[in-house]
Amino acid sequence: MIVFSYPAIKRFIEEHGDAADAMNNWYSVMKLTEFANYRELKEMFGTIEGVGNDRYVFDIKGNKYRVVAMIHFNVRTVYIRFVGSHKQYDKIDAKTI
Repeated sequence: MIVFSYPAIKRFIEEHGDAADAMNNWYSVMKLTEFANYRELKEMFGTIEGVGNDRYVFDIKGNKYRVVAMIHFNVRTVYIRFVGSHKQYDKIDAKTI
């Protein structure tokens, strides 16, 4: 998949060093794997949740952190829309971010 944009993850890691391994692992899996649909994502990331409007929520590091990504399977593209703590995630509307 083509993943936009790693700098969002990098900035988050700078503030939350304990998330580095988990975030980099998520990014690597997304970048190196071709997902054709939600079902294939679910097989790889069991806790993923589709929230509508092409947005998917990934639990990172035991649900301590969250990534919201807009995914267009037909063009193999992932847009990182949000990276944050679970508490920060609770304050956003994942469908519209």
